[in-house]
Amino acid sequence: MFFLYQIFIAILLILSPLIIGFRILKGKEDRIRFKEKFCFPSKKKVGKNLLWFHGSSVGEILSILPLIYELEKNKSIDQILITSSTLSSAQIFKKFKFKKTVHQFFPIDSILYSYKFLNYWRPAIAIFVESEIWPSIFNTLNKKNIPLLLLNARITKKTFKKWNYIKKFSNSLFKNISIAYPQNNETFNYLKRLNVSKIKKIGNIKYINSNENKFIKVDKMLMENLKDRKFWCASSTHPGEEIICCKVHIKLKKKYKNFLTIIIPRHIHRVNKIIREIENLKLNVITHSSNPKKIKNADIYLVDSYGETKKFYQVSNIVFMGKSLTGEGGQNPLEPMSHGAAVLYGPNISNFTDTYKLLDKLKITYKVKGVNSLTSLIDKLMIKPNNHKNYLKIEKMGKKILNETKDEINSLLNNEIKKT
Repeated sequence: MFFLYQIFIAILLILSPLIIGFRILKGKEDRIRFKEKFCFPSKKKVGKNLLWFHGSSVGEILSILPLIYELEKNKSIDQILITSSTLSSAQIFKKFKFKKTVHQFFPIDSILYSYKFLNYWRPAIAIFVESEIWPSIFNTLNKKNIPLLLLNARITKKTFKKWNYIKKFSNSLFKNISIAYPQNNETFNYLKRLNVSKIKKIGNIKYINSNENKFIKVDKMLMENLKDRKFWCASSTHPGEEIICCKVHIKLKKKYKNFLTIIIPRHIHRVNKIIREIENLKLNVITHSSNPKKIKNADIYLVDSYGETKKFYQVSNIVFMGKSLTGEGGQNPLEPMSHGAAVLYGPNISNFTDTYKLLDKLKITYKVKGVNSLTSLIDKLMIKPNNHKNYLKIEKMGKKILNETKDEINSLLNNEIKKT
């Protein structure tokens, strides 16, 4: 299986000039820095003791930033390397100021590039975040006796079934992991079945408050438009959920004359269809991309551009998370929760069961079944918003997770330093 994987990677390498060229034209690849994926580094290694973190994209990178700030205080660490695969994650990284930390793009996962990458950076420890499993680099790390940590590990039922289908290969791959820190009980059980020898529960690092929120700037004109409105936000909506939200809006507008519903679809290529659905319900829709000066007559404010979600979490006290009424698996409630919002969700949240269970107990999240229960809960929260004392409990838990994770990594790093 590993041999077949290398053949597949070799074919990708042959096609890579076309793939990279197309991605550059689409604005998905850096015109200069794409060379890093072929192991032509743009940064120099500094000192001896380097800590390497890898996360796929924006979410994973943002989740480890509070930890990076703490680890930079460790004088034994000369440099911290963060790798990711997407252009958006590289752009996000630029917003933060670090003393020891640099960013590079993750190399193509071939044996050749894995050796070349590790020979250049020579990390003391490699830390992969969430679901990042790469056969070539895992194999090479093992051969070089570099400890491999899987931090905030996340494996869903669907992912486990795929790995279990190629059990012999997955077992040989997962045994390369020195220690895994699962973010939930489901992942803990799947990791045991996937041949990970050492697993330790610390908690989900996404409970840790990030400094990222202070960089979010809400448009003054939008704030002025929202000032005198009663509103709520439906985020990451999937087909069918926009109509549900509009029906909720129609019901609540009978009570709140200045009522506004903000809808942020998960995939903006669906926007034209969503607009038609909204207009068929005789509602007035205004799009975010039209840069409206006035939204006084709007029923639905449709956010049709990427990278805007957090701005609306910043101003919304009530957020419904999509892919939970008509979709499958749900969406992570921790992001809107971190901005102080009450989070509403449907019954289909199999990917975040443990998270919702905890937040339900603290009355931060609320389960709904459809139009009527969603309408009733929004109305209730309009009158009596959430008690923010419960959010402080999450903040306290986040600090505990941060300190334990930091201590774990520092301890493992010190052990590696003693060996050299």
